[in-house]
Order: sequence, then C-alpha cells, then structure tokens
Amino acid sequence: MGASQSVSEKSIHEFTVKDTRGKEVDLSVYKGKVVLVVNVASKCGFTDTNYTQLTELYSKYKEKVSSPCRNLCIEIVRVICARHAVLVLISLGFEILAFPCNQFLRQEPGTSQDAEQFACTRYKAEYPIFKKVTE
Repeated sequence: MGASQSVSEKSIHEFTVKDTRGKEVDLSVYKGKVVLVVNVASKCGFTDTNYTQLTELYSKYKEKVSSPCRNLCIEIVRVICARHAVLVLISLGFEILAFPCNQFLRQEPGTSQDAEQFACTRYKAEYPIFKKVTE
C-alpha cells in the first residue's frame, strides 16, 4: 500500500473569490446560509433550462426563507427532498453563487462580464455571478 497524503479540509467560508469586475469577495459573508454553488455556461445545450430554473429558484426563495410557512416547507421539500435541509434553509437563508466556466467544451467563450450581462439581461438573474473559473 502506498502512503496517502494528508489534505487539510477547508470550509467554503475560508475562500475569497473575485466578482466579474475583479473585486475580491470573502465567502464568509455567506456563513450561516445554505449556498448553492453552480458552474454556468452561456453556450451549453442546458443553458436555457439551467438559467431559467436558477432564476426561478432564487426569485422564489431569496426573500421567503426568513419567514417560515408550511407551503414553503412543502415546496422546498420537493426541491431538496430532505426535511432536515428544509429546516436549515428556512432558518438560515438561501443564496446562489454562479461561476461561469469554460472548462466543458469551451461553452463560456466571452469574458466574466459578458457572462454576467447575458444572465442578467436574458434571464433576469439577481444572484451573484463571479469571475470565470477557467478562461
């Protein structure tokens, strides 16, 4: 058997990333929230479906998560399929962090700002979109 290297585990809240304008964002600002981190691409076959669903999900739950209600619990259960996660989501908040990515078949060819403009203009995205993770 070979020796395994020890890798220290880091929380997402220990990272700093850049927004589409190059400003550093400390992910600790999202501490205490349920965070959906997703890679996005504007030229992918799933672009329309993915952006539409992300925008609907964010619009539906960004404001409501701080005020628990039975209907919200039932709807989130359908999305997350776990009662425990629903209770966490309602009590802590919800955020989507989108990272444009050119890694898969080069389907995000423009700049970070192009990706942000595309999402915000075409899909009315209100969640944060960050710098491309791959050029």
